[in-house]
Amino acid sequence: MLPSMFCGMWRAAVHNLRPRRTPACRLVSAGDGVPVGLADAETIFALSSGHGRCGVAVVRASGPASATALGCMTGLSCNLPPPRTALLRSITDPQSKEVLDRGLVLWFPAPHSFTGEDSVEFHIHGGPAVISAVLHALGSVPGMRPAEAGEFTRRAFQAGKLGLTEVEGLGDLIHAETEAQRRQALRQMSGELGRLYRDWTHKVKRCLAHVEAFIDFSEDELIEDGVLDKVDKWVCDLQAEMERHLQDERRGERLRSGVQVVIAGATNAGKSSLLNTLCQRPAAIVSPIAGTTRDVVETALDIGGFPVLLSDTAGLRESPDLVEREGVRRARERVEQADLTLVVVDCTHIPSDAKQIATFLQGHLSSVLPTQEQPETAFPEDRFLLVLNKTDLLPEENRLKLDRELRLVSGLPPVCPISCNTNEGLQDFLAVLHNSVKTLCGNPLSCAPTLTQARHRAHLQQCFAALAQYQRYRDLDLALAAEGVRLALVSLGRITGRVGAEEILDIIFKDFCIGK
Repeated sequence: MLPSMFCGMWRAAVHNLRPRRTPACRLVSAGDGVPVGLADAETIFALSSGHGRCGVAVVRASGPASATALGCMTGLSCNLPPPRTALLRSITDPQSKEVLDRGLVLWFPAPHSFTGEDSVEFHIHGGPAVISAVLHALGSVPGMRPAEAGEFTRRAFQAGKLGLTEVEGLGDLIHAETEAQRRQALRQMSGELGRLYRDWTHKVKRCLAHVEAFIDFSEDELIEDGVLDKVDKWVCDLQAEMERHLQDERRGERLRSGVQVVIAGATNAGKSSLLNTLCQRPAAIVSPIAGTTRDVVETALDIGGFPVLLSDTAGLRESPDLVEREGVRRARERVEQADLTLVVVDCTHIPSDAKQIATFLQGHLSSVLPTQEQPETAFPEDRFLLVLNKTDLLPEENRLKLDRELRLVSGLPPVCPISCNTNEGLQDFLAVLHNSVKTLCGNPLSCAPTLTQARHRAHLQQCFAALAQYQRYRDLDLALAAEGVRLALVSLGRITGRVGAEEILDIIFKDFCIGK
């Protein structure tokens, strides 16, 4: 242990490593506990419930003039309503005194609101004229202005109501289109990912405090032996945890942005028919003429709760046509970028000789797979599905024979015989596709929270490299080693928003809609 006379100094050193959060605002209301400094902040307002006709619309205001707006538009200027209690009131124009609507009002005094400021909500009828009149009335109240995109959430972040990873989770929840995306976003918004990174931040702070203490006090023989040995172990443990976290095969990012599934294969194999069958609409032109599809046709799908961006591509063949050659180039480019490729084969071209089936199908796969990724043994099952289309054109006897022979073939990815014309085999194919997509995305509710943002990965990789700097210079120059730990702390802080967050705030908050 350290001598008692230096315990206080060491605690102070650790305390000084803690990023200080700059208060964002102070509201002029009965509520206490809001950071000082926002007393002069402008009050913002916006429609928060989305645009378009609806039964009920929610207009939100946040800032020091919220109480004034509530009073002059509802006649409650003397006594504000009880907090978080809905009251039915006539909503009037503060200048003309004309009744604009009759609806519910809710009062949220600081700091017990989403933004940490005084806030008010008007629950009004959702007609465009009503919404426009209420927004115009709010704009006439002194000190109030329309909110910018994401400004409510930004104020919540600045008031310490949400961490940066929670803010990103909220944004993902707003934009979630599938069940799996909703679950992942809700888990991140609840703070699990932020708690993991804050725990790592605390451990890095501890490492840095010990190293700094050793540098400052070791010459006076006031530091016990083995302090740096403890730091060595902590750094190794941290690196092991981060490495496991980084080796997630981008499941969280893939789930957030959608699995890139590409339909590829030879001309006239039925690729566009498969796209139309899966999205249940004529998204792509289908024609018996080879080379009909020249460009990439994309559509977003929900496959069993998982987001998929499905792309139909040009048929892969040599062509003298410049436009078709460009389409083939784009098709191969998409295959290289794909998470999963559906290789479509016209099953009427499959040889009847059982010994040639495997060679024929492997040849089709090789024609799709980039040359540099050609496998020596088996094709990767998690990246490819073989779709044998047009089974309805095969005689029943040939179809049964093909099914038997395919069960004996090895070294191929999953094979799915289907008919886009009769939908035969479609349900079995969808089950296989769903399992493949689920494997690529993982279960958002199981195990530790996963990375969901490319910026998280970049900062964690920088943190990992900075900890490696400590190990590299530990016995050569302890000051440089300590600098590595300090850089690791900065990298983690950029994820949580505690250190150097300003340069990334605009990028994150601009993705929010007005009123959120």
